[in-house]
Amino acid sequence: MAQLSNNALGIYISIPFCRSKCTYCNFASGVYPASEHGRYVDRLIEDMRHCGAWTETMGVELPRDVDTVYLGGGTPSLLEPELIARLFAVLREEFHLTPDAEITVECAPAQIADATLAALSEAGVNRVSLGVQSFIDKEAQSSGRLHNRAAVLNDLQRLRAAGIRNLNVDLIAGLAGQTFASWDESLAILLDADVPHASVYMLEVDEDSRLGREMLAGGARYHAELVPSDDAIARMYETAVERLNAAGLAQYEISNFGITDHASRHNLRYWQRRPYLGLGLDASSMLLEPESGYVLRSKTTDDLKAFLENTESAETAWLSPERNYEEAWFLGLRMNTGVDMRALKAEFGAERVARMRATVKRLAQDGLLAVSGERVSLTHSGRLLSNDVFQEFLEQDVEGSEEAEEPLTH
Repeated sequence: MAQLSNNALGIYISIPFCRSKCTYCNFASGVYPASEHGRYVDRLIEDMRHCGAWTETMGVELPRDVDTVYLGGGTPSLLEPELIARLFAVLREEFHLTPDAEITVECAPAQIADATLAALSEAGVNRVSLGVQSFIDKEAQSSGRLHNRAAVLNDLQRLRAAGIRNLNVDLIAGLAGQTFASWDESLAILLDADVPHASVYMLEVDEDSRLGREMLAGGARYHAELVPSDDAIARMYETAVERLNAAGLAQYEISNFGITDHASRHNLRYWQRRPYLGLGLDASSMLLEPESGYVLRSKTTDDLKAFLENTESAETAWLSPERNYEEAWFLGLRMNTGVDMRALKAEFGAERVARMRATVKRLAQDGLLAVSGERVSLTHSGRLLSNDVFQEFLEQDVEGSEEAEEPLTH
């Protein structure tokens, strides 16, 4: 798996515009007038031009070389072609995109105009992620998607014809009305589509989504009563892991699967704690203070009006080495390769790593972690209960130092 460098930067650009709001969505996105698109890109460009001054004030490094760019949302492909061209032109003025940079844009199926596709190709986009969620038309439509199966397959052909062959398809296990039979059908169509990458998410009930609020309060408008049980969703996820791995889409992270050399390099940046800059609504950044070992995390407002009028500053927080160490565990454990404790010792010190051994040993005895030498990873059961496992590393027991250097396996 690619190991990214701290000497290059990833850039995430949030585009919050949608044609419809999906029932399960809790992102800072929505249906806004097209007249806001130009204002929004103007604001992005303003931030892009001033981010160097901001990072200098904060005392953190801002690498000029950029090897991953990710436009997420929302639906970035709703931007007019001239706005896409402007955005990428300024991006290249302010930063140096490496020749092999991975440039990803999220697109909604059936919403990629010919002119937009041409603009993406001209801008150097070489990876597209399609928010399919289900290949079953009824399931997609009941969750607020505007596409059908035929439109997805047609878009895959159009993207390949435009020279964009690094393609991802998102699926969600647990949509309203989904059954084991319909889930198997979605997986079969995904595999027949022969994409090099897939992301499979288990539906999460969130009170910030319309479906989540309905599930918590009761109601039928968004078909909350048809959402499968947690056990059924877990079984669907397990089926996906088995089917995708068997077909050569190897799982490399809890929700992500790809053929050789097609892992999402931008997402790996998050899990490997490499620097990234977030631009736009509700966008996060992680940048390094070179001397102290502290990490700066920042997040912009999720209020579009406040963002456009520049009335709110980004929220910032410094992560101490201890907090950064905890993140190294729960972000690293998301990946199938897991966490290498030798690398943690080199970065954070042997004493700090030793304090975590009792927690690792206990979770291994519970069947949630696998230990091979100094490498620790989630088991299959651990992935299903990953949030509970991660919490253990945020509430670590620093006692038990006598046990700290005992072997973790026998």
